[in-house]
This record gives sequence, C-alpha cells and structure tokens, in this order.
Amino acid sequence: MSDRWYQQAVVYCLDIDTFADSNGDGCGDIPGLIGRLDYLARLGVTCIWLNPIHPSPDRDDGYDVADFYNVDPRFGTLGDFAELLHQAGNRGIKVIIDLVVNHTSDKHPWFVSARSSPDSPYRDWYVWSETEPADRKQGMVFPGEQSETWSYDRTAKLWYYHRFYKFQPDLDIRNPEVRAEIKKICAFWLQLGVAGFRMDAVPFIIEETDPGNPDSPKDFDFLTELRQHVQWRRSDAVLLAEANVEPTQLVTYFGDEGGSGNRIHMLFDFLLNARMVLALAREDPEPIIDALRDTPKLPAGGQWATFLRNHDEIDLSRLTAEQRADVFAKFGPDPQMQLYGRGIRRRLAPMLGNDRRRLELAYALQFSLRGTPVLRYGEEIGMGDDLALEGRDAIRTPMQWSGLPNAGFSTAAPDQLVRPVVRDGDFGYDKVNVTRQRHDASSLLSWFERMIRTLREAPEVGTGSCSHVDVPAPRGLLVHRADDDTGTMLFLHNLGPREVTADLSSIGAEAELPNDVLADQEYPEPGKLADLPVAGYGYRWIRMRRTA
Repeated sequence: MSDRWYQQAVVYCLDIDTFADSNGDGCGDIPGLIGRLDYLARLGVTCIWLNPIHPSPDRDDGYDVADFYNVDPRFGTLGDFAELLHQAGNRGIKVIIDLVVNHTSDKHPWFVSARSSPDSPYRDWYVWSETEPADRKQGMVFPGEQSETWSYDRTAKLWYYHRFYKFQPDLDIRNPEVRAEIKKICAFWLQLGVAGFRMDAVPFIIEETDPGNPDSPKDFDFLTELRQHVQWRRSDAVLLAEANVEPTQLVTYFGDEGGSGNRIHMLFDFLLNARMVLALAREDPEPIIDALRDTPKLPAGGQWATFLRNHDEIDLSRLTAEQRADVFAKFGPDPQMQLYGRGIRRRLAPMLGNDRRRLELAYALQFSLRGTPVLRYGEEIGMGDDLALEGRDAIRTPMQWSGLPNAGFSTAAPDQLVRPVVRDGDFGYDKVNVTRQRHDASSLLSWFERMIRTLREAPEVGTGSCSHVDVPAPRGLLVHRADDDTGTMLFLHNLGPREVTADLSSIGAEAELPNDVLADQEYPEPGKLADLPVAGYGYRWIRMRRTA
C-alpha cells in the first residue's frame, strides 16, 4: 500500500515565483519555499505539486520550457532544489513537478536548431508541413488569444504545429527519439528525488498530428511505456494527468491490465469539478449525484484528484449551455470575470461572496468525495483575486503571509514584484493573511487544519467506495458515504440556505456508536440517524463504524 501513497495524500499546488521570496528580488524562490515547509506540514499537506520550475522565456507562466534539465535561475539552483526535496522529505512531504512535454518554447535549443536547417538532428522532433494546412485555424485551446494552430516559420520555410500559443511548437510523439528524451527527462528528476509528475495537456501529448487532419488519433501506448519507465526508476512514483475529455474516454487514460491500471495513476476529475460548481450555483446536489453516477469504475490503483480551484480558470466546457449560463450568472456575471467563453477566472472566496459558511461547505464537500484532494495555495486563508491582471494571472497573485508590506511575500519595492499583491478591499493582505489567521482558533486556516486532520483519520475516503445514499432527503441536501475495510463514513452537506432535517434511520442499523467528527456547529448525537438536522450551508461528517 505504501506504493499507493497518493490515494491518501493531500496535495498542495503552488507557483514558486508567487509563494515566498527569500532574497528580496521580488520573485519567489526555492529557499523561500523551504522556509515555509513547516507551515505546509502544520496545515496537513503531504504532497507539494510545483507548477513549472524550468528555465523559460516566461511568456506562458513557465509552460514554455527552454531547458528541461534545470531550474529557472530566478528560483535558485539544482542544489537548492535538492535541498528542498531533502527538507520536505524530513517533514513527510513528497514533491511532484509539472511535466510539460507536449511542446517546448520556440527559444528552446531543440527548436532553434530544428528551424535552422533541414539537416538538423532536431528537425523531426517537431511537426511540420510544407503546405498551408487546411485546418490551421481549428482546435485552438485559447480562443480569442490564438488565431491559428499552424504558423509559418520564415527561417524553416515550413508550417509548424502548435496546439497552444505560436511560441510553443509541439513535439512529435511519433518520433522514437522524442519518446526516449521524455523518458530521460523523467529519469533525471526521479533520480534527483521527485515523487512523480503532473502531466500537462496529456490528450495533446499523445496526438499523432498530421496537417489537414484535426481529428488526430492518440497513441495511448506511449502512456503505457512512460508508466513502465517511471515505475522502473522509482516504484512509488506517480503520474497525475490533466485530461479534460469525455467521461467515456477516461478509463483509457488509466489503462487496464488484468484489472489494474497500467498508464496514468491519477486524473483530475474535471467533470466532478464542473458539477460541484454547478451544484453550488444552483444550491442543488443533483449535478453531484449525476457525476457520482456517471463516473466510470476505475482499475485497481486508479485514483481521481478532486479540486475546486486550480491554477487555471474554472472550466465549464463540459456543462450544457444552460448550465454554463447558470454558473456565469451566479459566480461570474461580469464578462471581466470570464475567460475563453468557457471559464471563470476567480478564486473561490470572492465567488462565494466571502461567506465563511459557504466556503466551509464547499471544501468540506470536496474533501469528502472520492479521490485525492488538491488545494491551490492561498485557498486555505480565503485569498481573493485581481481582475485587473490579464487572463489567468488574476488568480496567480503572491501568497499573503502577513500584514507587512507586500503581504510579507517579499521585501522588494512594490513595482519589482513578479505580480502585484492584492492590496485593497475585503481580500487585501491587511485583512487576509496567514499571521492574522494563525492566532485565531476560529479562522478559516484553523478550520482547514482541523478538517485535514479529520480526513487523515478517515482512510476510506481515499481508498474506499463513494456512493450517493439514495434516501428521501430535503431539497438541497446531499447524503453520501465512503466505505472500505477500515470503516464507514457518512456525509451530509446542505447546499441550501435553510436548515433541513433528514431521516436516515433506514441505514441506522449499520451504525456502531455514530458520532460527528466534523460539523459546521454542534449538533445532537446522531443516535439511530433519525431526524438529523443540518443548518443552512451546513455539513456533518459522521463516523458510522471503524474496524481498524
């Protein structure tokens, strides 16, 4: 089971450049992160997911990589990174990093060489066309910011493919040398001590792209190869993948060999994320119930990663037009709050009106559902956003550590910061910061610590089954349970504003001295589960039985 540590992890996602600056240059760095590891350990984090750490022109927040075998000098050195892994390990925290191998920066030496000569050893590492592809204006990931997916290179005198921005040419996964290089990159970082990778844009990595064919086949065999290679190098290494695809396609990404997954270990549950946001907007649990019902059965070792906010916009593309309109109306009514016609570029606290009850409800719900919870930095203190910043940068502002200048993030002059801190309003750093909440036992931060401790005592949430409890329930109330050999947890979440009462006596016989282990307030003992009250926007986690 130790090789499946990820099933009971709490993952914390952060950008090094906006987390903590140790040298006063305005950019967060690895020594700054090392200095905050005790904070993360106290919070209950067991795995840190680092957004891109490599040298980059930084035209896409580091997702335009110029060197896969080093760290960005703004962040520190490889020696600093090795020390981070050592210090994190001393605190029981694993580290995974972004693996961005769908494309490179156009400044990467590989592409610079590839475009310079048809005889370059790297020419065939990229996807080219001698003629203008008929589909060059199809398949844009960033509508409104991209105008094409094929661009003409005047140096090479060829068209090159880029699923993302034109400064991010795609690598050709069909080339055995490219496949070998990706494995070599993984081996390098695993040898250094990372516990795995969050794979960016996996459906695009495995595209076998040809000009004029927008519906390119996908090479899933590469994922099988990569899994074998990674686990040969480190048996407990994990692949966490971003694959926002149709539910019917998801199991293919996990793979299945004799009932066990043999490709990706964990997938972000984009469908559940969109349904949770819809449920919160409508104050109706039905979208979540639908998501639990529609979720495919996973092979052994497969795991979902749940999230409410990540480093991008909230992606509503899997919702219907009507559902998307409901979410926009509730959480992003101003066009400035929306992105790419499909998403919301806000943090959760401002989306929920900074309502503490609703914030607790939302995160209690996320952390109680099947899978491994992923938490974005700053969510644990209820940070806000800055809609004056472009695109996704609105939710990528510096961490707010204290009421000191620059939120305690950096001693640099304000105009030298990698991004502005949130200064004004209800989410300004003088009101929302770690120091202020650290000294308040009733703060959101203190609540997160209690909630995560409680989760760590409920292993069935990570490893067991998760099912909707189909009993008559008042409007707005979601009842679900988690079961495995260690015990059973029962969860009640009231998505509506009014108190409700639920009669769950039909399953009361299963309970052995049931008791609330986490709740929004003190409730009467559950007893035989008859007439269970739940306050408006309230929640109850009830321990039903414990066998281990």
